[in-house]
Amino acid sequence: MPHDRHPAGQRVRLALVGFGSWGPNYARVLNELPDAQLTVVCDRRPDRLALARDRHRAVSTCDNLDDLFARDDVDALVIATPASTHEELVRIALHNGRHVLVEKPMALNVDGCNALYDLAESAGRVLMVGYTFLYNGGVRKMKECMRPDEFGRPYYLHATRTNLGPIRQDVNAVWDLAPHDIAIFNYLLDEQPLWASAIGTRVLRTTRDDVAFATLGYSSDVVGNIHVSWTDPDKVREVVAVGSRRRVVFNDLNDGERVRVFERGVSAGEAIVDSYGEFKLLVRDGDIVSPKIEPSEPLKNQCLDFVASIVTGRPQLAKGRFGLGVVRTLAAIEASMRLRGAAVEV
Repeated sequence: MPHDRHPAGQRVRLALVGFGSWGPNYARVLNELPDAQLTVVCDRRPDRLALARDRHRAVSTCDNLDDLFARDDVDALVIATPASTHEELVRIALHNGRHVLVEKPMALNVDGCNALYDLAESAGRVLMVGYTFLYNGGVRKMKECMRPDEFGRPYYLHATRTNLGPIRQDVNAVWDLAPHDIAIFNYLLDEQPLWASAIGTRVLRTTRDDVAFATLGYSSDVVGNIHVSWTDPDKVREVVAVGSRRRVVFNDLNDGERVRVFERGVSAGEAIVDSYGEFKLLVRDGDIVSPKIEPSEPLKNQCLDFVASIVTGRPQLAKGRFGLGVVRTLAAIEASMRLRGAAVEV
């Protein structure tokens, strides 16, 4: 159901829950939004609240949710806490009639995501999940370069997201890193995968997988492969899409050429060239192009979309249903890892 329209001309008053590693970035961005106002920061740790007060002197602070919801100057919550706390915090916020932007994932299981999605719908509140790469100029340009008339038929995608840590204490490397690439794949292809196959390992001898390889199967035999690792000294943030007409590469660590387009491709012809029945391969060879990308901050773009959806009622890009699709895929990946790579339906 559509949510109740925010009063015209009134700024959206925001509370930030969590002032850890990502919280300060949110606080800075939220203070810069033209149609919003950061009114309060909530965190249980006194030292983090002290830092918030030092950086944002006009913003109030509190250390518990009861005090937060007792205020009359909070229309929406931005939740930037550890992943294992998201489901409960989102549920409490929705029950208290607030709109919510929560860092990914919104819950660590499919049932939890379904419940939150239904609750947001029945309450008429915006529920948005923080997949910042959907608001990245490079990823947006990549999708633009994958228009069917230029890209041809999609063949496959692959993504690499590796680094030395940071090692999370509440989720494994798949739940920490793969949501970004699943979200990018689903956004680029405008669909969710049908199945997942994955293997993982614990090279650090902890209780959580720190390295994983996952393959996702989409319609029309398109596949996507994802490699994530907390243990690789080579930091990589790359997504590649290969089609019949071109190859498109997004490298988030290359500020000079964030997207490169290889106007080269190969497709199967219809003519049979010999008695063995081999298909003639039609090869295209062209330029390598690095398109211009207008500079913008993904986190700010995401927050602008959240506030705009509250004010205007229009759907946001990373709405609750999109987040649910990512978590369904993560659950299938994890189930496949337990089955040593057997395919699991999403």
